[in-house]
Amino acid sequence: MTGQGQKRRRGGGRAGNVLRRGSASIEQMPWHLPVNNDSPTEPLNEEGIIAIHEGAMRILEEIGVEFLNKKALSIMKKAGCKINEQNVRMDRQFVMEMVEKAPSTFDITPRNVNRKITVGGPYILFGNVSSPPAYWDLEISKKIPGTRAMFANFCKLSQYFNCIHFLGGYPVEPVDLHPSTRHLDAVFDKLILSDKVAHAYSLGKERVEDVMEMVRIAGNLSHDEFEASPRMFTNINSTSPLKHDEPMLDGWMRLAKKNQALIVTPFTLAGAMAPVTMAGAVAQSIAEALCVVALAQYIRPGAACVIGTFTSNVDMKSGAPAFGTPEYMRATQMTGQLARFYGLPMRSSGVCAANVPDGQSIWETSNSLWAAVQSGTNLVYHAAGWLEGGLIASPEKFVMDCEIIQQIQRYFDPMLTATKTEDIAVDAIKEVGNDGHFFGIQHTQDRYSDAFYQPFLSDWRNFEAWEAAGGVWTAERAHKKYKTILNEFEAPYIDDSIKEELEDFVARRKAEGGAPTDY
Repeated sequence: MTGQGQKRRRGGGRAGNVLRRGSASIEQMPWHLPVNNDSPTEPLNEEGIIAIHEGAMRILEEIGVEFLNKKALSIMKKAGCKINEQNVRMDRQFVMEMVEKAPSTFDITPRNVNRKITVGGPYILFGNVSSPPAYWDLEISKKIPGTRAMFANFCKLSQYFNCIHFLGGYPVEPVDLHPSTRHLDAVFDKLILSDKVAHAYSLGKERVEDVMEMVRIAGNLSHDEFEASPRMFTNINSTSPLKHDEPMLDGWMRLAKKNQALIVTPFTLAGAMAPVTMAGAVAQSIAEALCVVALAQYIRPGAACVIGTFTSNVDMKSGAPAFGTPEYMRATQMTGQLARFYGLPMRSSGVCAANVPDGQSIWETSNSLWAAVQSGTNLVYHAAGWLEGGLIASPEKFVMDCEIIQQIQRYFDPMLTATKTEDIAVDAIKEVGNDGHFFGIQHTQDRYSDAFYQPFLSDWRNFEAWEAAGGVWTAERAHKKYKTILNEFEAPYIDDSIKEELEDFVARRKAEGGAPTDY
């Protein structure tokens, strides 16, 4: 390996690292970072924001959060927090002092610098489904365990769609790979099949250190260059109520030390792991998030942190989690208000409880995605491909969700709200007058090709035309699209010497045994 600060030189070139609109599979929007200039939906008044903030501070001061990690406990003790065995209580002055050190916006730069993303501010970015253990598609038509081949296919879809800006955790868990070395093969595939921002699971030392090294190698970076700014990210979840576990805290601290991006997302289901009231659930979620933001800032002031929300509700009849509900939407909007109060970027999700890519899956996911828009969310996790409360990944659902995401991105297009003279179009209205139509006039002819959103999956034909063409339902059309995309997929360019170094690293770490499997 090279020495600290010494950049490695390689032959080859980056000519292949050009942005493409995609192949002929679909006509899609070009790669860009969508800007949400809408005023956020704010269900809470100022008093409500302060009330939830006060509740979160009281939780941290009076109840505390369990830190199941000795090193984290030691750091928090050094910071002046009150430690009682594994319970950490911290006063609000300390919390707010730490939170103020976190940036409100930051960049993450992957191996293809043209795929750099900006997290925070007006940007809203979308990522693929992450971490389902099972798979479903229309051809198999049953729930089965995920495999490496399925994982790779989702990486291809994530790379292909320009509306997907980053790759989260495994889009489906490749359970055919041994747990001790699964992360090595999976991250290798992710880095070869995609040049977008990638993720590392915070599951102990080995997995985190391995992924950081692989991202560094893929980017042809020195150690100093890797640590100079975020090149990847992690997401951790609290173990609600009021607990952070050993491996996630370990990974969180390692990534903070190396200046990589951090997302904390408490999984607070109202009525089960949090109070049944949405304000109570949000307050608990905020407390669970801020305590580890404080930890990261104490370790490395200025570390890039994102506050996430996964606050929804359970079905009180069965105890099953529900997603895309009115309660989920309001909780997301409320959390957005608190994120702005703290000056932190925010993450939410595109989620549903449906088991197959049917109508329920779309209205619940659409509710979730529009809640992200309304809340001022900056990163939307699980935006494409999620089913069964996150237990199933589906390629048909992935394609269907990308249609929704593209429509949202079109919704943000400033062209739709332009008010120049030619947009008001009085002369065109005068030309048509009281009798006629606008199809043939020059004003329409100059604009018709991009005047309106053009779907790649929706079928706008009338019933008779749709029936004559075979009467193909949406999920069937999505299945055909995803098959075509995979057949036409071309992996992004990567220098042969970089690929070889990644292969060598994976082989060496496998020979060393990979990572522990006891958690």
